[in-house]
Amino acid sequence: MKALRRLTVRAAFPAELTKLGAIVSNLRWSWHPDSQDLLESVDPVLWAAFGGDPNRMLGEVSAERFTQLAADRKFLRRLDDLHDDLTDYLNQPRWYQKAAEAEWPASIAYFSPEFGITEVLPQYSGGLGILAGDHLKAASDLGVPIIGVGLLYRSGYFRQSLSRDGWQLETYPSLDLRGLPIRELTADGSPVRVSIALPESRTLHAQVWVAHVGRVPLLLLDSDIEDNDVNARQITDRLYGGGAEHRLEQELLLGVGGVRAVRAYCDVSGTPAPTVFHTNEGHAGFLGVERIRELVEGYDLTFEEALQAVRAGTVFTTHTPVPAGIDRFPRDLVAAHLGGVGALPPERILALGAEKDPAIFNMAHMGLRLAQRANGVSLLHGEVSREMFADLWAGFDASEVPITSVTNGVHAPTWMSRDILDIAEREVGAEVLAEGGGWQALDRVSDGELWQVRNTLRSRLVGEIRRRIHASALQRGMSEAELGWTASAFDPDVLTIGFARRVPSYKRLTLMLRDPERLRALLLDPDNPVQIVIAGKSHPADDGGKALIAQMVTFADDPEVRHRITFLPDYDIGMARYLYWGVDVWLNNPLRPLEACGTSGMKAALNGALNLSIRDGWWDEWFDGENGWAIPSAEGVDADRRDDLEASALYDLIEHNVASRFYDRDSSGIPVRWVEMVRHTLKSLGPKVLATRMVAEYVRRLYVPASASSTRVSGDHFASARAVAAWKSKVVAAWPTVAVLSVDSLMEGDAQLGGALTLRAVVALGSLSPEDVEVEAIYGPVDSDDRLVDVETVMLKLVESLDGTHRYEGDVPLGKTGSFGYTVRVLPSNDLLATPAELGLVASA
Repeated sequence: MKALRRLTVRAAFPAELTKLGAIVSNLRWSWHPDSQDLLESVDPVLWAAFGGDPNRMLGEVSAERFTQLAADRKFLRRLDDLHDDLTDYLNQPRWYQKAAEAEWPASIAYFSPEFGITEVLPQYSGGLGILAGDHLKAASDLGVPIIGVGLLYRSGYFRQSLSRDGWQLETYPSLDLRGLPIRELTADGSPVRVSIALPESRTLHAQVWVAHVGRVPLLLLDSDIEDNDVNARQITDRLYGGGAEHRLEQELLLGVGGVRAVRAYCDVSGTPAPTVFHTNEGHAGFLGVERIRELVEGYDLTFEEALQAVRAGTVFTTHTPVPAGIDRFPRDLVAAHLGGVGALPPERILALGAEKDPAIFNMAHMGLRLAQRANGVSLLHGEVSREMFADLWAGFDASEVPITSVTNGVHAPTWMSRDILDIAEREVGAEVLAEGGGWQALDRVSDGELWQVRNTLRSRLVGEIRRRIHASALQRGMSEAELGWTASAFDPDVLTIGFARRVPSYKRLTLMLRDPERLRALLLDPDNPVQIVIAGKSHPADDGGKALIAQMVTFADDPEVRHRITFLPDYDIGMARYLYWGVDVWLNNPLRPLEACGTSGMKAALNGALNLSIRDGWWDEWFDGENGWAIPSAEGVDADRRDDLEASALYDLIEHNVASRFYDRDSSGIPVRWVEMVRHTLKSLGPKVLATRMVAEYVRRLYVPASASSTRVSGDHFASARAVAAWKSKVVAAWPTVAVLSVDSLMEGDAQLGGALTLRAVVALGSLSPEDVEVEAIYGPVDSDDRLVDVETVMLKLVESLDGTHRYEGDVPLGKTGSFGYTVRVLPSNDLLATPAELGLVASA
């Protein structure tokens, strides 16, 4: 008979061990090696059996063992030292406190549908969640005052296994919340709950849980409580589960309920109310609508006035490079659920998510319309995003769309092996992982030491691969008698390539199978063999992705090659660490430019692995020719031909560049040129790929300006918000009458390099005044279609106003030879705008 619920009964800590509970209750242990060593010493057998999960381990430790530890002076001294270290970490000023100026925000709310903190809190599916987890950890290390907000999924994401024929199978184990590293948020001893309205006069209630991620509280909302009806209890059942209505209700809970949870948490804890709200992808977009409701109902603002106040303090990060990756709901379905955000005008809310298809509500469009500042997650992705969302700023070139980029980073203490971390801290200093400087000191590390560490990490990975191959084969129904080969699968001395990621079609899991015989030859090369470890999950509803996995498993099951290539099921943080630590090469071959960033290659690089990748995402901006290899991208040809060309290039690179360099050894057996690439990778990419660098960029470039704008518009009872709303309404109404009537140019002699062109423009502004606009000249080289490229701008000055028209003048420098062109345009101007393109209004000559 199957149990309805499960819970863990544990022995009580002796008084001497209460500090152990404090260490376990903060997830800093998950990236702090000394804490992990202490926890392992409590019971090494149980620690290993439960995969390094201290909560589960402590639930099984006997009272007798606790009594022994309570009398162990050496253990108690270590416990005291680590507790003191944690206390200092949580309370001492860090980078943010030392650098902060008056306008820096006292609190920032960060919303994401998933968070990958540690495998013992399985609330993530892939890169978006891992990035969110690294964001919180780095914020904690830097002292950035972030509050994380997400949902608590009772079954997390699915566990993956394989059928006998290689088809992906999914299971959703129910989590024991009392065994997770979370605690109920309470006020006056009672659980804190939030609620939102659902259709048909139903109410959705959610319990608020808190996970402590170092200095950062992570609020997680759980709908599986008695106050809800059966359907409402299932809303937070699993990550990305259910149909459109289920997903919409998850996102309403995340956005609307999340804001209410933040308010409750700040009231209980005394934390300052956030002045900045950051939505990590469009899933949490309804947070902006809830904040509008707060201002309309609490401060007597109109919808448009509240919108300006909300926009000023909102940051939106887009992670998808393809429209298909955006959450889009039927407009009527959204309309039916708007009771949860009070008495706001429904049509105005629906307009926030409008797109070309009038029947669709687009969450990314709403996110962009509710945020004054937006960014992509790599330089290339910023370009792609500006193109993808250019329709929202009609009249502007894509390059002018107000979406910037902050390239992702990864949390080094989480993803670096201790072996590499020890070298970095020894040579560069412990602060390297926060400050990012000084990596050149790795020149002091000998080739022999670097190579020995790489060999150790590869051997460790091979041991883990063998263990997982054996376990997966048993699960697939094979007998122990036929699995003797798994004990010698893979070779700790063979060049090891890793490929692990989600399995949508554009990531091209099976590109390496394009020419199976060519791949087979690489794997079995008698002189320079290659071995490849592969992992990844397909979305449960994506049969195409599952078919790709089955194709890969079928190839890897071949007895001729199964010792050189494998697909490991159930990719998670625990498996990922071994892969990032141990592979020599990280492979990534998406269809360019469909990879937004691809942080897995960063994690491998932090351990000295070399990247072999299509120039997409972060690799496009940081590949330098010495830190790995770039697979040529055959853009502009049909899909099949492109796959053929890029697969062929991949095989050639592995055979003639990668393998040949790996096996080129000196007299002492060291591949000197390979090790030099490893050293260069650590030195050049180490400072760049850090999540602390990423979070510091968000602080300086987005959070601080957003907080300053938010503070300004909310001052004096939101006087500036009211004023800018009125101004925008006036400008929008008058804009059809704004026009550039004429443009003339003056120049002495011929157009020569170093000279200048004087422009005179006459414009009509209708009911607007010159203070409402700016007039600028756009100039630069022109292509064969007379389109301006690589443009620059110069402001024209008002010189005369007469009979309802206004004359502007300015000089345009002739700084380049060749074809040259110019035009003049009028833009709205207000010092409360983050960019002149913000309103999407422009009048051009």
